[in-house]
Amino acid sequence: MKKNILLAASLLSVMTFFSYTSIEKKKPKKPNVIVVLVDDLGYKDVGFNGSKEIPTPNIDRIAHEGVKFTNGYVSYAVCGPSRAGLITGRYQDRFGSGRNPLWAPNDIDQGLSVDEETIADVLGREGYKSMALGKWHLGAHEKLRPLKRGFDEFYGFLTGGHKYFPEEWILNDISEIKQHSDAYKTKLLHNNTRVDEKEYLTDALSREAVRFVDENSDKPFFMYLAYNAPHAPLQATPKYLKRFSHIENKKRKTYCAMVSAVDDGVGLLLDKLDEKGIADNTIVIFLSDNGGTPKITADNAPLRGHKGNLFEGGIRVPFAMRWPNMIAKNSVYERPVISLDIMATAVEYANAKPKKQLDGVNIVPYITKEKQGDPHQSLRWRSFDKKTYTVRMGDMKYIRLYNRKTNKTRQEFYDLSKDISESDNLTLPKEQKKELQKEYDQWVEQMVVPKYLGLLQDKKYSELNPDRFNVLAY
Repeated sequence: MKKNILLAASLLSVMTFFSYTSIEKKKPKKPNVIVVLVDDLGYKDVGFNGSKEIPTPNIDRIAHEGVKFTNGYVSYAVCGPSRAGLITGRYQDRFGSGRNPLWAPNDIDQGLSVDEETIADVLGREGYKSMALGKWHLGAHEKLRPLKRGFDEFYGFLTGGHKYFPEEWILNDISEIKQHSDAYKTKLLHNNTRVDEKEYLTDALSREAVRFVDENSDKPFFMYLAYNAPHAPLQATPKYLKRFSHIENKKRKTYCAMVSAVDDGVGLLLDKLDEKGIADNTIVIFLSDNGGTPKITADNAPLRGHKGNLFEGGIRVPFAMRWPNMIAKNSVYERPVISLDIMATAVEYANAKPKKQLDGVNIVPYITKEKQGDPHQSLRWRSFDKKTYTVRMGDMKYIRLYNRKTNKTRQEFYDLSKDISESDNLTLPKEQKKELQKEYDQWVEQMVVPKYLGLLQDKKYSELNPDRFNVLAY
């Protein structure tokens, strides 16, 4: 009898073990998350949006092996505010980041508010290892830098732009910066240490991104890979320029070469995910921080407008996402999504809990058709200094423009499902106009005025802060 009892107990123990193990195997694994953010890329300057001039096979892999968003937006038309929205999952005007931050390392208000959480903060509480690479532009004050905003590692630069060739990085620390543009010439930072980097900037960032994946593939990770390319200055190495020797326009040739360098880096990163056997459970998102600009010969066709304004060319961007475990190949999603959705999607599958309410939503169930309808009732944008704003509600877009010279405003209305180029200004019924205006008015009541002077007020800021560049070495 005693032997039978012991045998039964042993069998029960074994069954419990295997049952538990089976449950554990079925439990979804938290996905890795990689955001590849490029700077000032034209809407048409990737293959998946129709470029015939710039081959981007690796970037295109993200779209072809996942989903292409035909109506993918960012939350602002210039760098700093757009990044603040993406990295918090909240409209940046909620916390006063409605302007491009200046280089002002003494000023804790010049950048992303310390009261806001980043995606790295939230995922970090769930055991994610995180790295920020490249362009930061969310504040140079010591308390605003990546390692203070949830990231475990940083490799890049703090300002809104940078030279690409190492021989031009002639400033050893920030104490040598005497004007805003000088920050483009600093040596790169690895965490809190200046490094003697030898590679072309884009290649160096790609190398460090691959290294991070190689070293952290056995645990969930988050990577924010913020390439500076193809933001000015237009600089490329002979390796990439040779690919476009047929292009006579020197600016366009260099711009194309810079995009091609990014594409090479994306290829190395995707290959590393394959090599480590983690590609299927890694969310990879590709987008630009805002629209392209004619100054660097970016091609925004067929969109109207460009970086800095609220027409489609300023806020609608190349946008794609790959997650083989959840998203079918060659998917196309036609309804509006926004960069704010990236954080909401990531934290949902990481089972993470942000402390503040997000404006983004988890878009995967909409892509897979588990959920119907639009992810957002409306999307809204505000350019505070230009006194311009816009609303997209369904397919209808309302934009209110202000003319500083005449001190007059005008309203324009477009059906984006039929008029992506915003060429046919519609006459709408009064009630429909009121509905669109109400959608904006209810939103803007929740927003605040910018909490710092921005790039457009550089001279004024320096006059008010004469010790702006008087800082210790870093």
